[in-house]
Amino acid sequence: MSAGTVELLRQRLAVLQPDSIAIIDNSHRHAGHAGARDGGHYQLQIVAQAFAGKSTMARHRMIYDAAGDLMRGRIHALSIRAEVPGEV
Repeated sequence: MSAGTVELLRQRLAVLQPDSIAIIDNSHRHAGHAGARDGGHYQLQIVAQAFAGKSTMARHRMIYDAAGDLMRGRIHALSIRAEVPGEV
C-alpha cells in the first residue's frame, strides 16, 4: 500500500512544479495506532517556487489541495516541510 501511496502523492504534487521532493513512509512506526488501519503516516519535504510569498498555512493548503482524496483515505498523517528555493 505505502509504495503506491508515495508514488500517487508524488504525482499529485507535480502540479506545484517542485524543484525537489522527498517523501518518507513512517507508517511502520505507527503500527497498532488507531489511525494506522485507515491510512499511512508520511513525512514530506518539498521545495517549490509556488510557495513564494505564502504563509505556512497557505503552503499546507496548497499541498492538501494537490493531494486531494489521498488525505481522506490513504494518508492518515502528513508531516510537511514546504520551502521556496532560497529557504533551503
